[in-house]
This record gives sequence, C-alpha cells and structure tokens, in this order.
Amino acid sequence: MKLWDKGLPTDQKIDIFTVGNDRQLDLVIAKYDVKATLAHAKMLHKVKILSNDEIVDIERELQKLMIEIEAGTFSIDQQFEDVHSKIEFELTQRIGDAGKKIHTARSRNDQVLVAMHLYLKDELQQIKVLVKELSQNLLKSADQYKDVLLPGYTHLQIAMPSSFGLWFSAYAESFVDDLYFVNAALKVVDQNPLGSAAGYGSSFPIDRDFTTKELDFSTLKYNVVAAQMSRGKSEKSVAFALSSIAGTLSKLGMDVCLYMSQNFDFMSIPSEFTTGSSIMPHKKNPDVFELIRGKCNKIQALPYELTLLTNNLPSGYHRDLQLLKEGVVPAIQDIKASLEMAIYALKNVTVNTNILDDNKYDYLFSVDTLNELVKNGLSFRDAYVQIGKEIEEGRYQPDKNTKHTHIGSINNLCLEHIEEKLKQV
Repeated sequence: MKLWDKGLPTDQKIDIFTVGNDRQLDLVIAKYDVKATLAHAKMLHKVKILSNDEIVDIERELQKLMIEIEAGTFSIDQQFEDVHSKIEFELTQRIGDAGKKIHTARSRNDQVLVAMHLYLKDELQQIKVLVKELSQNLLKSADQYKDVLLPGYTHLQIAMPSSFGLWFSAYAESFVDDLYFVNAALKVVDQNPLGSAAGYGSSFPIDRDFTTKELDFSTLKYNVVAAQMSRGKSEKSVAFALSSIAGTLSKLGMDVCLYMSQNFDFMSIPSEFTTGSSIMPHKKNPDVFELIRGKCNKIQALPYELTLLTNNLPSGYHRDLQLLKEGVVPAIQDIKASLEMAIYALKNVTVNTNILDDNKYDYLFSVDTLNELVKNGLSFRDAYVQIGKEIEEGRYQPDKNTKHTHIGSINNLCLEHIEEKLKQV
C-alpha cells in the first residue's frame, strides 16, 4: 500500500531506489508517528470530522500499536513504503473505514515533519542527560585529582605545569558550551509543524493549537510554508549540536589514547575497556576511545553533508529530503553510544601520581621561576634572559610547588562555578 497509489504498478527497480532504507529508519520514528496520529485524530474528533465511536476505536488501536512498537514486535513489510502507510493500513484492517479517515487534513510531508520534530526533541533531551552525567563525573575526578600535576604541552612540546584537576574540569566546562548548541537545537525542533499538510495548509477547519498542546510542543510553527521549510533546517540544527559535542568528545578520546601510551603513561583504564593483539601478548589497546574518536570525527562532517543536501532546494517538498534521516539517525545513535562508553570507561580511570618525577619535565616550571624573579623586582625581559641562560648552562633548578591563584588556574579550579554553569544549561 502506498498513500499515493492510484492502482498503477510501479517498476520494482524504481521502488527499491526511491524507498531505499526508509523502512528500517522509520522504525525509529514509528512511536512518534503513532503519537502524532493520535493527536491528529483527537483534533479531527474535536472539529466534528470523526465521530465519538470512531475516535474511541482509533485511540484503542493506536495504543495497541504503540505497545507493539515498544515491545519490538512492530515491523514494516516490503509491501509498505514507510511507517505512515503501514500504520494507516493497520488501522484500516482493525477498525475498517474509520482507519481510512485518519489521513484527512494531513499529508505524508507533515507526518514526517512532526514525527521527526518529536523524535529529535526526545533524543536531544536524552543526549543532554548523558552529557550532564559525563560532565559531573569529570568534575568529580577533577576534585579527586586536583593536586596531581600533569605536563602541559604546546606544539606537542613540554610547556607548563597543568594538573588532572585542570584537565578533567576543562572537558566538563567545554561540554557546557556544547549544551548551549543543544538547547538552541531544542528551540528549533520544539515547534509544532502539524497541519501544514503538503506545505500549503488545508481547507479543513483544523485546530493547530489543539495538536500543539496535545503533543507538548512549546509553540506552533505558524506559517505552513515555514513549517515545510523546517525540514532540513531542523535536522541541520541538530547536526551542529551533535557536531559540537562530537568535537569535544573526539579531543577527549585523543587525549586518553595519548596519555595511555607507554611513552606518556599518564593514566590507565580498566583492562575490560581495552583490547589485545592477535600476536603481541603485552598489548592493551584503547580501542574504545579510538572508536569514540573515529565516530565523533564522522559526526563532525554531518552539518556539511546536510548543507550540501539542502542548500540549493527551493521552498516546498522535494524527495531529496528523505535522505536526511540516513545521516541524522545513525549520528544520534553513535553520539549516545560514544557518550555512554566515555561515562563507563572514565569512571574507573587510574592516574599516575608521579609523572613529574621524570627529569625531562623539570622545564615545565621555568615560567613559574621566571615569574618569581619578576615579582622580586627584575624586569620580565631580564628574567627571561637569566632563566634561559641557566637552562642553557645546565644550572636550572625547578621549584615544583605551583602558586597559581587566579580564577580557573591550577590552584583555583572554581569547580563549583563550572558545576553551576552545568546546572543552568
């Protein structure tokens, strides 16, 4: 069954090409289509298009379908083009002609729109929870290891003293920035597009305020053409949010891979989060973090993929828009999986508390020593020359007691302020 079927056969190759993997992807939005269909049906009943008996039957069967979807027993057979045609077919089979009325004042276009808005809204909320949990864990680790010093690098050269407190909390605060993008994307998707039909509204006296409240949207996408144009824009907004999280998570993954290597030996994670080699029995590879890095690097390409897919499309519906799901749905699944793995692995991280015992890190403190000379009255330039000469002649002796007191420095991490920012966002 196809909603646009006029009784003519469709060439099988064309069918396969145009449908693609939409059936599999539509299983992800199936429950949201049922939810939107129920809200639409209640609205049709409110405006006297559906009778009392019809709405009772529709509501009952839609609730049964929702149970099947959540139990994982719902499927979309090859005879159906998408989830929308499958659900209408099921309703018609179960309750007869009332099922055929469900598409009144609706188009498949705004079915996809509202289902995707609901799906993206739900997923972004779940992603926020995961980012918050990871950030809170990072702040706990920052507090736990705040006194353990760590080499800081610029140009991959030994630079200045850092600490695990700085390192852990840096990522926690960076995730706050990513959540600003998530909140912005939530604002975009938290608008009800239902009622735009094929993009130009309907001559039926529908009540769009009703469905907005019924579906718990914050507001309505008022202009029906604007609602149609939100397809692509919504996904791209979400893609930028995912990309922002992915950028932070990828850098975190890279740091962990680097710090776990024997040449650095700054930290280790439990053996169950590593893999071995087929020929080298000593290997403990950070595959989890390598895959986090790889998956997140792919996600960072998503905004540009969606931009190229949509940037030369005029207003109105185009079949190109079907391809949006192919990028967005897997990216959401990958970012959630990456966040979950980072949460589990970093909970049990072990840090090396004696890193700076190695003499090669002595020069980390040259700037601090220079600064002490300046505090005692020497000009910065003269102090710089003096310390440089001591290093050149092998006479430099570091003082490894850091005295960084300004806001956000080694000895003043301001963890409570970062925690407050996290709560607010």
